[in-house]
Amino acid sequence: MKPTNENGDSLRIAFIIPCFNEAERLDIKAFESFKSRDQNSNIDLYFVNDGSTDNTQNIIEKLASNQNGIHAIGIEKNVGKGEAIRKAMNKIIEEERYDYLGYLDADLATPIEETSTFQKYLMHMPKMIIGTRVSILGQTKIKRRAMRHYVGRIFATVVSNMLKLSIYDTQCGAKLIRQDIAKELFKEPFLSKWLFDVELFFRLKPFLNSESSELLEHPVSKWEDIAGSKIKASYFLIAPLDLLKIYFKYK
Repeated sequence: MKPTNENGDSLRIAFIIPCFNEAERLDIKAFESFKSRDQNSNIDLYFVNDGSTDNTQNIIEKLASNQNGIHAIGIEKNVGKGEAIRKAMNKIIEEERYDYLGYLDADLATPIEETSTFQKYLMHMPKMIIGTRVSILGQTKIKRRAMRHYVGRIFATVVSNMLKLSIYDTQCGAKLIRQDIAKELFKEPFLSKWLFDVELFFRLKPFLNSESSELLEHPVSKWEDIAGSKIKASYFLIAPLDLLKIYFKYK
């Protein structure tokens, strides 16, 4: 059963899918199959082309023209994942059509079907739901390179301590945010091109109280490292500096 608002109407949800040179990686059939199912009729997908130099724009425009509930947004100059999501988020918020807005990685490391499972939490009207990559025997299938896993765990622990919030996974590319909260979180540009997820939590913290249902973590049933990451290895040397900039701005 789909979650409903106080008027009994199904909650409307939009997921943003940022794309930069994704022409060879977009699984068009997966997105079309997802939107063709009645159970997903309240979920719209917004593909955002972040200044790609390949055929990404044409692909997402064709996908949007062939399938109801799928939209294409073009950004002429590459601005980075965080800023592309922020621009799209503000554009969609202006439409006042959705109760929740989120984002998902274009490579579907987190399967598109997970966006449906997020709905089971919405009866509580949480302020944010975040996907979490955690291995649970018999329930989840997480395929991640060992080095990335261990570096990720160290990073997540450091961030959690900075935030003073018990968050297991800040960097999973699947999040869903209540519309009124998203409007506040995405007002201003982010300090970091790649650590915008972390900055989101710093921005979110003043809106949280002691209720555990306000920020929910959802263990994704499946997650897999997909080749073709746009993050350069050299950025891992800069990331700690970005993290400190974020911390000192919001502490």
